[in-house]
Amino acid sequence: MAQILLTQQFVKSAICPAGQRKIDFFDTMCKSLVIEVRLTGGKTYYLRYSDTRGKIRQLKLGDERDLSLSKARLMADKRRSQIAMGEDPSDEKATAKQMPTFAKFIEDQYMPFVKSYKRSWATDVSLLKNHLLPRFGKRYMDDIVRQDIVKMHHDRREAGAAPGSANRLLIMMRYIFNLAVRWEVPGIKANPTKGVPLMEENNKLERYLSVEEAHRLYESVCASDNTMLKYIVPMLILTGARKREVLDAKWSDFDLVRRAWRIPVTKSGQARHVPLSDGAINILDTIPRSDCEWAFPNPKTKLPYVSIFCSWNTARKQAGLADVRVHDLRHSFASLLINSGRTLYEVQHILGHTQVKTTQRYAHLSKDTLLDASNAATRAVGHLFIPVIATTTAMAAAAH
Repeated sequence: MAQILLTQQFVKSAICPAGQRKIDFFDTMCKSLVIEVRLTGGKTYYLRYSDTRGKIRQLKLGDERDLSLSKARLMADKRRSQIAMGEDPSDEKATAKQMPTFAKFIEDQYMPFVKSYKRSWATDVSLLKNHLLPRFGKRYMDDIVRQDIVKMHHDRREAGAAPGSANRLLIMMRYIFNLAVRWEVPGIKANPTKGVPLMEENNKLERYLSVEEAHRLYESVCASDNTMLKYIVPMLILTGARKREVLDAKWSDFDLVRRAWRIPVTKSGQARHVPLSDGAINILDTIPRSDCEWAFPNPKTKLPYVSIFCSWNTARKQAGLADVRVHDLRHSFASLLINSGRTLYEVQHILGHTQVKTTQRYAHLSKDTLLDASNAATRAVGHLFIPVIATTTAMAAAAH
């Protein structure tokens, strides 16, 4: 180790003494700046410093062929300032080495996690394979910034996708980075999707069965060749459960004494409890019982139906309700509760929504309910205006 006032000429001509593998020259003008001269002829600038624990560390600044002495001194001064402020450049470098690419994070952390609880994880695979991995797969996680997210969002829309399709990509990226932040992935301190707004969606279908339509549908499913459809459809309407939750229900899930149905695996991955109304209890009581563990099995296989679409499609068309989807029965259940005066909080918990915002989409109010609500004002104070209304009506009649 030697201390010397480094010059550009000295750096160019410096050689490693015979018998040594390398030699370090410390610059007397710039504190802690070192140039390492190797026997092979290679020369590299370093900053040598003590970390917060007193350990001597060495940070590479650059090769002598790529970095002039003046620039090396500027870099050394900047790094020393960072160290004085409590930042350790070596830690930053170590963190950068741990930073996964987007594809690596998805493979090693995201997919194993969502597969452990999310029944619809195959949808994630599709979105990743077709859209997100081709765009971000090779990028490091900390290299993905807000501008990249905005461009992805708008590119999807400009490609002809509906706002909802573009929003799904944004929502998924938001969730991925939220997990990275929550799991404290080294180097990920903020979510680049923060502040990127969703596009307005005007394509959400809202279809609710009226009481008369529900009667027609029930008559149709009772006439279906699928003998279980007359139990499955009413169970969907009277519980608001999802199709797969009903089809996969077991007798052991129902506690008829406590009038509760425990659904062990839901869309969110967590179990939930559905209260059983008198109607739901009646349906369960009328289902032909056998040794089968499933409550609504295919009579031929004694296993849950893989699909009921064909029989459902025939029944809804015969009832004149070709536009009604199975999921609309869940909508209708929520609508019936709201129109009966139940609160969004109650409906939210029966449907198993984690956010009330989701429930609000189902909170359809019939025209009769809204009219009745409007007439509440008349019932309260309308009698005060009856004389005025009568006089106005009489004057209008006289004018004609």
